[in-house]
Amino acid sequence: MNFTVPTYVPHPRPKISQEHAFSTPIKRINDEQTMAKWLRSEAFVRLVDFIQAVNEGCKGHKCLEGTSQQPPEPAGHILVQIVQMLEDMGNWIDEIPPLESPQRFGNKAFKDWCKRLEENAERLTRELLSDTNAAAAAELSAYLAGGFGNGTRIDYGSGHELSFIAWLLGLEMCGVILEADLSTLGLWVFPKYLGLVRRLQRVYMLEPAGSHGVWGLDDHQFIPYYWGSSQLLDHPHLRPKSVLQQDIVDHFKRDYMYFGCIAYINEVKKGPFYEHSPMLFDISGVPRWQKVNTGMLKMYIAEVLAKFPVVQHLVFGSLLRIDVEASFYPSRRSSDDALTT
Repeated sequence: MNFTVPTYVPHPRPKISQEHAFSTPIKRINDEQTMAKWLRSEAFVRLVDFIQAVNEGCKGHKCLEGTSQQPPEPAGHILVQIVQMLEDMGNWIDEIPPLESPQRFGNKAFKDWCKRLEENAERLTRELLSDTNAAAAAELSAYLAGGFGNGTRIDYGSGHELSFIAWLLGLEMCGVILEADLSTLGLWVFPKYLGLVRRLQRVYMLEPAGSHGVWGLDDHQFIPYYWGSSQLLDHPHLRPKSVLQQDIVDHFKRDYMYFGCIAYINEVKKGPFYEHSPMLFDISGVPRWQKVNTGMLKMYIAEVLAKFPVVQHLVFGSLLRIDVEASFYPSRRSSDDALTT
């Protein structure tokens, strides 16, 4: 189908009413017919719009340093609570060490880590909600539980990343995350999430989920390339071709998500960059970050949101609705570039 990627225009963020009736989210994408329904749905539009809104907040800014003890936001702030949650989940890795026996496809101890997450996801989500929207915990917990990998397949990929994004969007719709928080969410919370899932990948040797191999953008992630390229818009010195210089990548990997992704790839893959990451190598030849950023959103829609193997596991309830067709796009001014999916 044809989908026109709109130019983002700031607009009031979506919020649910206090009388909202929550539901248990279920899997709804099963075939070509339901896939087409998803691409026309309110859920699809809300997710793309949220991703664009955070992208706006990342423009021209470095990642924020800090921990839950020394945060960029006041103590008790929702984003501080989320980072503390991620740090606590990181401690579970120490409590659930990888099995020492030889493992052919991933380390089976990851199943225990995922089981602990599933058992605690509703509680962790409820602790972030107020009394007026506490009922959302059961619905939102499914997205948190699905945001770090699959314990049965022992894998992690962009579909799990999407589930975590859906969880953040749900918190925004419940009024917990505010529009003013979106910049810090992209520049501080999401890098903390990346740090955790990369540690999970290394410790438990997670398989890539839905990877295109060397012809894919990345074995595991996608969003940090979109938000990360936004950080670099109008940078006076760094260019897309700068990713080919190891010393520059190492120097800026903590400041910019895009360079952090390249640094991680250089750590886990061997051989020339153009051989193990030909798509990223080709993108390094693009002259301007603006074109990279625009292209990343188009590619994300085409290669993640519009790919059945990736989105088939996404669940839908009262917050992300696949049964309601989007009647408009919140960012009303469209770009001239149409994406065919």
